[in-house]
Amino acid sequence: MVFDKTGTLTEGRPVLTEAVPNGMSADELVRLAAAVQQGSEHPLARAVVEAAKAKGIAIPPAGQVTALPGRGVAAMVDGRALKLGSSRLLQETGIDPGPLAADAGALEQKGNTVSWLMADDGTQRLLGLLAFGDRVKPAAARAVSRLHALGVKTVLLTGDNKGSAAAVGSTLGIDQVIAEVLPSDKADKVNSLKREGQVVAMVGDGINDAPALAAADVGFAMATGTDVAMHAAGVTLMRGEPALVPDAIDISRRTYSKIRQNLFWAFIYNLVGIPLAAFGLLNPVIAGAAMAFSSVSVITNALLLRRWKAAE
Repeated sequence: MVFDKTGTLTEGRPVLTEAVPNGMSADELVRLAAAVQQGSEHPLARAVVEAAKAKGIAIPPAGQVTALPGRGVAAMVDGRALKLGSSRLLQETGIDPGPLAADAGALEQKGNTVSWLMADDGTQRLLGLLAFGDRVKPAAARAVSRLHALGVKTVLLTGDNKGSAAAVGSTLGIDQVIAEVLPSDKADKVNSLKREGQVVAMVGDGINDAPALAAADVGFAMATGTDVAMHAAGVTLMRGEPALVPDAIDISRRTYSKIRQNLFWAFIYNLVGIPLAAFGLLNPVIAGAAMAFSSVSVITNALLLRRWKAAE
């Protein structure tokens, strides 16, 4: 069972927990970051803008805004070329984080997601980092534990940094953590697991999860997520609760078991009844009654599924 992180195992409502500037004030760092992100619907972008508004910081307009898929966003603010994004973007830009690397590591170990603000106005330099916290859903740990009890291996697949992903994975007891995956590569990771001989299910809620949901043997989409994810998945969970995943597997297994039981009894009736009838050893009235009883027993057995209840 492969899980996305943000919005699937976590609340999907991150908040800005810390702003660590480099050569400017923390408020100025937040002001510039909010300007770059103000037109975005990404959860981290909303968190920056909300933090700026809460501090009463006036957000300047941004121009030439360009999305950097899986990495961040670039824009012109106050005549300066700025980039705000992940550690992958920082590495690709070639900027040395210097002393801020230690701060980033400590924040990531606490489960925070770290974004970096960089300037490219003649010389590339680091302006600071922003840390975001996103609470793990209360039922997530229980969902993972129940999946293990059902014999299902769990994997966390996320574009977030390794430190934050490892912290969430450790908290929830997830078997394998795959971090810093670009949105376009999620489906490739799912296909890679399938090539290893695994039967793979994927749980996600966002547009970026849609290709992976489609690539999995079974896709589970959260109804609280995007329409694209729900169209790509085979199963839609009507609430954004990870605990519904093991419930769905449990009821599916029980249903499959009932199908096998009913096929068995249907074949037994026919295997016994048809030869007896062919040799004239079975009264037609009894044969008709047996056939009716066969239908009743199959339906009654199937109706026992109504006694199933989701785990508390």
